[in-house]
Amino acid sequence: MVSGLLASFVGEHTVAAMMLPVGITLITLTSDDPKEVRNLAAVLLFSISYGASVAGIGTPSGGARNAIMIGYWKEFFYDPANADTHKFLIDYLKWMAYAYPMFLLQLPFVTVILLFTFRPEYSNLSRAVAKLRMQVQMQGPMKAGDWLSILFLLLILWGWVAMSSDIGMGTIAIFGAAIFLIAGLVRWEDVNSGVNWGVVLLYAAAISLGVQMKNTGAAQWIAENFLAILAPFGADHGIGLWAAVSGLTTAVTNMMSNGAAVAVLGPIVLKMATVAGESPIVIGFITAISSAFAYLTVVGTPACTIVYASGYLKTTDFLKVGWRMAVTSIIIMLVAASVYWPFLEG
Repeated sequence: MVSGLLASFVGEHTVAAMMLPVGITLITLTSDDPKEVRNLAAVLLFSISYGASVAGIGTPSGGARNAIMIGYWKEFFYDPANADTHKFLIDYLKWMAYAYPMFLLQLPFVTVILLFTFRPEYSNLSRAVAKLRMQVQMQGPMKAGDWLSILFLLLILWGWVAMSSDIGMGTIAIFGAAIFLIAGLVRWEDVNSGVNWGVVLLYAAAISLGVQMKNTGAAQWIAENFLAILAPFGADHGIGLWAAVSGLTTAVTNMMSNGAAVAVLGPIVLKMATVAGESPIVIGFITAISSAFAYLTVVGTPACTIVYASGYLKTTDFLKVGWRMAVTSIIIMLVAASVYWPFLEG
């Protein structure tokens, strides 16, 4: 729950890096022998990575994929002169209304699946928690800079909620980075060395590719052929199409980053929705949310890569529990799309 609540606003990779030392500390304080806490380690570490993954869908700032899909809706369907298209301007709170309940609903399922799959050797970690609390207390009280960082973070979150629909999330994010630099809480050297600028260029290239696929008609051609393949199975409309889109996105996102997956698949599935007479909003949400179902591989999401780097997990562990997570998440999403989302669309 802690990993999820944090990751729903600030990004899963950041939260995984923050929470990993906590998980490892609890494991080592329980037993010095990794073999004696093999299953406990899996439960704790997967709780961090999967908790962060299911939460990344909750808000537009939870992951790049969400902001990319919001941009596609505006690029492909919004016309300032047509009042009927204003519904494609998805702001921060409207996204949360669609996706945040799904994150909260998945939390107990994550816990049950992990406990059922690995069955930890220890069920009472009170001694380890007490030792961890003592270690935290030894570090001393929070300093003025710590409280200032929290204040700035809350200010950025308020800006995303209140002003992102007018000036964009990116503008607010850059402003947030600037105030941290001005206040001296971070150094430019930290930003320059800690930011993977290649990822920024990768997303820019993928989004450009997606827009050109829409402009040249390539997205429509792929969409029509994909629907033709699904038609004999009755999956070219309704819940069958939703399941197919979710399955396709889940497969792709387990082999590449979720942001890149949405950037490439977004124009195709949105055009598919238009051809099939489905709601582009529903299909778009299904695609963006399904891109978070990267439970099966180490490279599917940064959160999984970070916890795998601890050395306590095997690649087969991801397959062992990942398919259960993927099936459960897809079912929950399809139920939400069938029962809950129609009320939001009006």
